[in-house]
Amino acid sequence: MKKTVFTGAATAIVTPLTKDGIDYVQFARLIDWQIEEGIDAIVVVGTTGEGSTLTDAEHKDAISFCVKRVAGRVPVIAGTGSNDTAYAIEMTQYAEAAGADAVLLVTPYYNKATQRGLIESFRAIADSANIPCILYNVPSRTGCNLTPKSAAELAKHPNIVAIKEASGNISQIAELVSLVGDDMDVYSGNDDQIIPIMSLGGKGVISVLSNIMPKETSRMCRLFDEGDLKGARDIQLRLLPLIDALFCEVNPIPVKAAVSAMGFGENYLRLPLTPMESENEKKLLSLMKKENLI
Repeated sequence: MKKTVFTGAATAIVTPLTKDGIDYVQFARLIDWQIEEGIDAIVVVGTTGEGSTLTDAEHKDAISFCVKRVAGRVPVIAGTGSNDTAYAIEMTQYAEAAGADAVLLVTPYYNKATQRGLIESFRAIADSANIPCILYNVPSRTGCNLTPKSAAELAKHPNIVAIKEASGNISQIAELVSLVGDDMDVYSGNDDQIIPIMSLGGKGVISVLSNIMPKETSRMCRLFDEGDLKGARDIQLRLLPLIDALFCEVNPIPVKAAVSAMGFGENYLRLPLTPMESENEKKLLSLMKKENLI
């Protein structure tokens, strides 16, 4: 059986930015707060971390900074996926050298791929380094769906240990779990499906919500693992309106506004992302006030 990278909740952490670059003071504060609040792992420079608009140097610096700041307190998972396999290999090798505990590999976007192309690409990346690889299936953003059959084939690779499933298709995820068995851990990639996916055998979530509620997100997963299904379900259902607000515009637009409102840096995004529409922001902040977050 392969080693599990983490169980519970991992924060797909935002990258605090200013017009001059990464705000490392606020980044450090956010990382420390996440760990103090009991988060189980941190995913750096993924979708929520705006990895797609960071320069190569910023991308690498953010990985190194996060690894050093975390200092072994929780696992660090670096977003190194790309629609260019050679670039993904370069970034994956860098993340391993920087001391990351695992990497997150999104399916290729825009150019997409056949299932054969996906399998060969992920195998090439996994062959290039000796670090655990977590696949990331999010067809709504990439236009590319990794099928359960393909995931099961990839699960045979010793370095491919898990998948973040954000297809939203519970039937597909059930088939995935049944096919991969103990060869691949499954994490929810959607905050509104944490408990449904854990009920199918998932190990937890890679979360946007936990940027602002790390303690409750981790607690939800822990209660489920401890057998308190009602307690876990109650948290999932209570937080649905807030989760909806965090995804009412393209991620990470809403969560960047939310984190900024909590005092972790500017509400600054790089184009083509723009700040949240005012009416949506008012609704989000109102829900955050109900949870005593601001």
